[in-house]
Formats: sequence, structure tokens, C-alpha cells
Amino acid sequence: MNRRSLGLLLATVTAATLTVGTAPAATAVPTADAHLGTRASDPFYRYDGSRPLSSYEPGDVLKKRTLNYHLVGIPTPVKAIQLLYRTTDAQGRPSANVTTVVRGVGSDGSKAVSYQSFYDSLDPEDGPSRAIAGDVSLGGLIANAEAIVMAPLLLKGYDLVIPDTEGQTAEFAAGPAYGTNTLDSIRASTRAEGTGLHSDTEFGLLGYSGGAIATNWAAALAPAYAPEVNRRLVGFAEAGLLVAPAHNLRYVDGALMWNGVLPMAVIGVARAYDIDIKPYLSEKGLKVYNELEYGSIVDALGRYPGMTWKDMVKPEYKDPNSIPAFVEAVNKVNLGQAATPTVPGFIGQGNAGRLEGTFNNPPGIGTGDGVMVAGDVRTLARQYCATGNDSIKYEQYNLLSHFGAMPYWTPRAMDWLDDRFAGKPAPTSCGSIPVGNSLAPEKPTTAN
Repeated sequence: MNRRSLGLLLATVTAATLTVGTAPAATAVPTADAHLGTRASDPFYRYDGSRPLSSYEPGDVLKKRTLNYHLVGIPTPVKAIQLLYRTTDAQGRPSANVTTVVRGVGSDGSKAVSYQSFYDSLDPEDGPSRAIAGDVSLGGLIANAEAIVMAPLLLKGYDLVIPDTEGQTAEFAAGPAYGTNTLDSIRASTRAEGTGLHSDTEFGLLGYSGGAIATNWAAALAPAYAPEVNRRLVGFAEAGLLVAPAHNLRYVDGALMWNGVLPMAVIGVARAYDIDIKPYLSEKGLKVYNELEYGSIVDALGRYPGMTWKDMVKPEYKDPNSIPAFVEAVNKVNLGQAATPTVPGFIGQGNAGRLEGTFNNPPGIGTGDGVMVAGDVRTLARQYCATGNDSIKYEQYNLLSHFGAMPYWTPRAMDWLDDRFAGKPAPTSCGSIPVGNSLAPEKPTTAN
């Protein structure tokens, strides 16, 4: 990529960001194929080979195409390579997913950033690869706006790898699948011809909010799931992190804006683990389920002010832990129960949730940035320090909310990654991180 092309990209993304409120929006309309991510209009997303998908290794490339990078449907001169690759879903089954590779200015293929988007959606159509390919949807506007974050990395010469972290079934909040999708995206990017990436390319992981879920799970799973990738990771940078989803559901319960993520997370995790949640839902819960089944975070924010878990379920399930399938699922996606990353990490977390309409301070959970729980993130960072990784830098932003923390944290994260690629010693906060919450597994209770 040259600077002129990137300049045009920056001009387009600036215009796109200014017109986000008026850009054409495609409403998420579920079809028989939508949940499977098999779009009749774009066969690229379907694996239709003669060999069983299980016969491929994770990260093997199944299809490849080169296209112009689009912003809100407008093509730019920047070229992007998209790959359909074999990966592993939340239940350990073979699956196919898509990632995008964009070359940095003057890149020599030696360093790349895997950027995990915070597109946060239950609709496969909202994934970053589809936005880059020219599709326009309401939820996909987030992936378009993120180009403003990615452009500075390209200017620095980093190649970018941008996975559809939620997979082709849009399993929102199902962290382990986010992690495998991310790691196999890196594998695929170095195996495909023409990407400029190779087996010696060093990678940094970067993500905020939903992107932080993918970033942390990838870092945690890498030593066992993708050791050859782990050896080439210089570090992971993340902020606004979901750690123990059961805590977050209690934290946002009844909030003015962020409580819409409650049903989204329940739907996404239930989808990932084949759980039928509908029998537990009240009439209102079923209505919300149907409204958000293929919705995005854009559909959910501020839509149900004051709604609580009790509003969504039948009276006998007012305690979510009275649903055994719920307990089993949230324990699977609790980062506190996952392995410790072996590479340096920079973790940021806001803690002024009142600014975004979340006033809760539940016992044992405390406060957060409006949607993510600060005490959970502190404990996770302390846990990493205590289990062998003393290269963890933690920052808590007590005056910043979820939206506010990102513009403050992002340039700091980029500088931190620059230093890791430069081989500088990683700073540490180990020994000075305040105590947080217990991340012990949830325990089932008896319905009453």
C-alpha cells in the first residue's frame, strides 16, 4: 500500500464517520440461511469443497479473493485480501470463517497487528469482512468507523489482519470461539499466497470491548491451541474487557442504556452452545428475543431502559443460576477459568459507568464502565501476575466510561505495541493492582 491510497482511505473514513447517522441501513432480516452465515448473494462465505471440513487443519485456507476496501459501501483504492479458513467453534467442532488482510505502507511482512473489531452483533452480516467487501448494514457501520483506528497502524507499516471474531453464526459474547477464530485467522494469513505474511511474521493483538474479548481469549488459548502463533506474539493490548459474564448481567440489570447487552449475550452464548433458552423466557422475554435474535449492539443500546432479568424470564427463574444450562454456559466463557497468557499484556479499564446510565454497585461485583466490571478485570490482571506472567500492565480510568475510555486508551495501546515490536522490556503493574472480585465459577441454585 502507498501513502496516497491510505490518504484516500482516511478521507473516506472521515466522511463515513460524519455520515454514520444517515448512511443507508439494511435491517437484519433473518432467513433460513442467515444463522448459518450462508448468503445466497455471496458464495465466498460458504465452504462447498468436496473434502470434509474436518480433514483440514485449523488455519488452512479454503478460499481467497482480493478486492477494494470499502467504507459504507464506497470502494477505496486500498486493496484487501479476504480468506475463508478452517477454524474451531465453541464446542470444538470444525467450522469455516473469514478474515481480511490489509498491507501496511512500505510493509516488508515482518510485523502485523491482528485487530479484533468490536462490531458486537448477532447478525453475521455485520462482520468486518462484509463491511470491507462493500455490504452496508446498521450494525456494520461500527466496522466501517473502526477504519479510523486501523489507518494509523497501516501508516506505521504494520500489516493488518482483521478476523470476523464472532464467526459465521455471530456467537456474541462466546469468548472461546472468538479466540480460536482469531488464532486461526493469523495462521491463515501466513499460509495464504500473496498476503506478504509468513511463518516469521511477528504479531501483536489489539482490541477494545468486544474486540478485547477476542484479544484476551486468543492470548489465553494460544499456548495450547496455537503454540507456533504464540511464539510469534509480541503482546496483547485490550481494554473494556468482559471477564465473567454472569457478573456483567447483574451489573447492567435495570440500567438505562447497557442492559440491552443482557439479552444479546444470552442469545449469543446460547447459540454457541446449542442451548434452547426460550422455555425460560416470559412473554416480554420472548418479544425481546425475537427483536434481537439477529440484532446488533446498535439495535440494543438504550432500547430497553430499566429492563431487568426478572422482566425477561418466568417467575420461577428470577435467579439466573436456577437455569443449569445458563450456569454451565457462563462458566465456559469465564476468562478467570482460562489459562494465563505467556506474552506481555496491556489492559485498560474504565470505571465511571454512571456517565452511561449504569448506577448499580452489586455486592461482590461493584462498579464498572457502564457495561464491563472493573473489579473482574483487576482480578484477572492480578491472577496473571500470580500465575507466572509478570509483564502485565494494568490501568484503571476512574473518570472514564466505556465510550470515554477508548479514545484515551487507544493511542496508549498503539505506543505500547510499538515498544513490544521494538523489543523493549515490557512494563509491569504486578504488585500494585488493587484487589478485585472473585472469579470463581457460578454455582447452580434451585428454582423457586
